Amino acid sequence: MDKSIIQLVDELPSDNITVKVLKALDYVAPGQWDNLVGFDNSIRAITGETDAKVIQRIRDRAAALYIDPKHGYQAAIKLYQIIDKADTAMATAALANKVGEKIGFLSFLGNITPKADVTQTVDLVLKIAVEIIAFCKINGIPQPNPQEFANSLANNYQNASLMRMAALVCIDGILPLGPDFLAKIQSMISGADTGNAIAQNPIFQAVNSSLPGNTPSDKVGFIAQGFNSVQGWMNGLVAKTGVTPQSIAGGLSSFIQIADDNLDFVAAFLDQTTNYYEHTGIQTVARSLILQAHNLVKAEIAEEAKQPQKQDSSSATNATKSKSNTAQYAVNSSVEVWNDEEEDWYQATIQRIKDDQFYINYVGSGSSSNEWVGEENIRTRDYESADDNGYAVGQKVKYWDEDNEEWYTAIIEEIRGQQYYVHYVGYDSSYDEWLDVEEIV
Repeated sequence: MDKSIIQLVDELPSDNITVKVLKALDYVAPGQWDNLVGFDNSIRAITGETDAKVIQRIRDRAAALYIDPKHGYQAAIKLYQIIDKADTAMATAALANKVGEKIGFLSFLGNITPKADVTQTVDLVLKIAVEIIAFCKINGIPQPNPQEFANSLANNYQNASLMRMAALVCIDGILPLGPDFLAKIQSMISGADTGNAIAQNPIFQAVNSSLPGNTPSDKVGFIAQGFNSVQGWMNGLVAKTGVTPQSIAGGLSSFIQIADDNLDFVAAFLDQTTNYYEHTGIQTVARSLILQAHNLVKAEIAEEAKQPQKQDSSSATNATKSKSNTAQYAVNSSVEVWNDEEEDWYQATIQRIKDDQFYINYVGSGSSSNEWVGEENIRTRDYESADDNGYAVGQKVKYWDEDNEEWYTAIIEEIRGQQYYVHYVGYDSSYDEWLDVEEIV
């Protein structure tokens, strides 16, 4: 099952080789990239909202927009993931027995060979093509339009989107191909045999179905058109920043020991060990979703404020409490569903209710994954009352019993620091006990 945008953002690493590389390239696009991780944290940073209820509404709306087929958010994420996975596979295929005494980061780094110039060129121009398609999907442009993308790149690209393109120039252009990378690429894509080289490339085959055109020749033409549309911007970035293979190597030198004559080996290493396209792509999609969801929620709140109040304060309070007790399991409400195999909670939406059974649709999945689940495997979350670990009194959790090798459902009744007093559903109070935070999910 596909992960929701919330899961994807929540699982982004705060520090790994990809993050280190992007931070090292900050001087190429200074102040543009902040490694936002955690969906709620991203909402707060992007919108400035601090009200937990508003944040929850934005979160729910963004999750729904992500899987709405009328929008291209989910398709864009898949493109970013596919291009990075294919690139990693190509770099892994380049392993060979070579001595690595000149690059001292990891022992296996010496076993990585650089890609041939033609292969590296195909990699770069395909990433540009994917960026154009993803841009159009995110922005609701029906057909991939290289010129519209180029205009936006020059005038509107910022944050993770701009960082991704800057990293493309550095990691996939200058570092492996040298300072004259644009001339090399232009020469190669103009060659007579370029079409065959591109069409036979595994990365091309991975994204082939997403490329516009009915024939391989049409698709190669779109790829060349895409590169030509951004060549001026790339040249301007290099001229403005003065970025060189040596300056890139200097930025990376704090965590990779590099010799000047091995920069192409370093590029191959980064291809294999980083996923900067997927990482920043997730952040780009999340930002766009959050901004759209925020605008919708603000409009809803403004409209709600115009509605006349028909109850006095006491009856309104009682009505709100009554509604909150039932709405947590109402049709169309957002919930979390326990998966025994994955041993984790997944976001879902209730489609139907029958007694204590709930027919749910998993966020990010089609209707084929819909299923009935029992009340013991469904829960809501009170983010406003949650502690630093994300738990709140009244919240449903799961506990793994090593002796019986079984998951038990429990309700948190009291919280003291990192310990939680729980009542097991279906058992009397004699079984109530304190559990450490590591013992509950």
